[in-house]
Amino acid sequence: MAELIVFFSRGDENYVNGTIRSLKIGNTEVAAGILQKLTGADMFKIEPIQEYSKGYNECIAEAQADQRRNARPELKKYPVSIAGYDTIYLGYPNYWGTMPMAVFTFLEHFDFAGKTIRPFCTHEGSGMGRSVEDIKGLCPDALVETGLPIYGGRVQRSEREIKEWI
Repeated sequence: MAELIVFFSRGDENYVNGTIRSLKIGNTEVAAGILQKLTGADMFKIEPIQEYSKGYNECIAEAQADQRRNARPELKKYPVSIAGYDTIYLGYPNYWGTMPMAVFTFLEHFDFAGKTIRPFCTHEGSGMGRSVEDIKGLCPDALVETGLPIYGGRVQRSEREIKEWI
C-alpha cells in the first residue's frame, strides 16, 4: 500500500504560543517530516507560484483575501500522478478556519476517487476548523478519515501523538 504525504507549510513569521516568531521550517513541514520518518511515505510540498509575505500580519491578510475571493492560486508544480498511492496524508496549517487556498488548488487538480485521505493540521488553538468538511466536499469519492490537529507550538514534541494517529 503506497502512501504519499502532501503538505503546505510556510516558514518565516508565524504565530506560535501567543507570540510571533520567525521559523526556518514551518510547523506543518516539521509534522510532515515526523510522519515520513514513521511511515516511509513519499513527500510532496505544495508551493504556490505567488508565495505569501514573510511577515505574519501581511501573510494572514493575504490568506484571508484569498479565501474571501475563493482563489485558486497557481502552484509551482504537481506530482506527475497520484495513481500509485492508496493513502494520501494531507497536511496544512489552519488558515481562517480551513486550509490555505493552495491546498484547494491541489485537491481540485487530481481525482481522489477510491483514495484514503488522512488530514493533519497545525494550529494554535483552532483545531481542524472546517477543513475536513471542505476536503470531503472537494473529494466526494475519497474516504476522508479523522484528522489530526497538532498544536504548532508543540510540533517538535508531537511524534507520539502522530504515531498513535497512524
